[in-house]
Amino acid sequence: MFLQTLTERKKAGKKMFALLIDPDKQSLNKLATLFGGLSNSIIPDVVLVGGSLLFNNCDKTIETIKANCNAPVFLFPGNASQISTKADGILLLSLISGRNAEFLIGQHVNAAPILAKSELEVLPVGYMLIGEENYSSVRYMSNTMPIPQSKTDIAIATALAGQMLGLKAIYLEAGSGAKTPVPTEMIKAVSENIDIPLIVGGGLRTIEDVETALNAGADMVVVGNSIEKNPQLAHSICSTIKNY
Repeated sequence: MFLQTLTERKKAGKKMFALLIDPDKQSLNKLATLFGGLSNSIIPDVVLVGGSLLFNNCDKTIETIKANCNAPVFLFPGNASQISTKADGILLLSLISGRNAEFLIGQHVNAAPILAKSELEVLPVGYMLIGEENYSSVRYMSNTMPIPQSKTDIAIATALAGQMLGLKAIYLEAGSGAKTPVPTEMIKAVSENIDIPLIVGGGLRTIEDVETALNAGADMVVVGNSIEKNPQLAHSICSTIKNY
């Protein structure tokens, strides 16, 4: 079970790396090349598959990843229609930073009957969008305002609320293609105030960005856009994570 692995790694102080793949931004040939270039000893801890729209076939994307990589594949859905039984599990994201009921519980109600009949591992995650002027795809599609980068107190309270509601992890998201990552001070403060794993993504473009997030308290970092532009970065992050 991936949740058990994530929890045990947190307790042991071991960091993790999730590679995010958007099927709309990666061709199957590029995916095969990317994952075919990773050795079995240097692979992400998990591969997340999802995006805001998903015009392309999610099943084929997952099949291509699995044919070239032994890492578990989890869905990172933008809505209830983005469910594939080809995956190993799903991050059931509740957008707790916003006030749009559709992404707090509405989409989950639509997805629940499908997930109940599937064999997917369901990992309930409190999803928090962070940013000042971040008009990202997530913000546009979810019709919610992000928590301002300067409002660390709101981020702490929101993450605590998610933990108290029984969510199994908190995800701080700067947004796809964000100009700046989640602030170090916010990562540190949230990490110090919750007991469940903390996932951080968005705006992580370099090894230095990744190391900064990990050192601040992230238990798992998520990188997607940067690797689409620079596949070699995946190798570097995988190697870096092994030193934590």
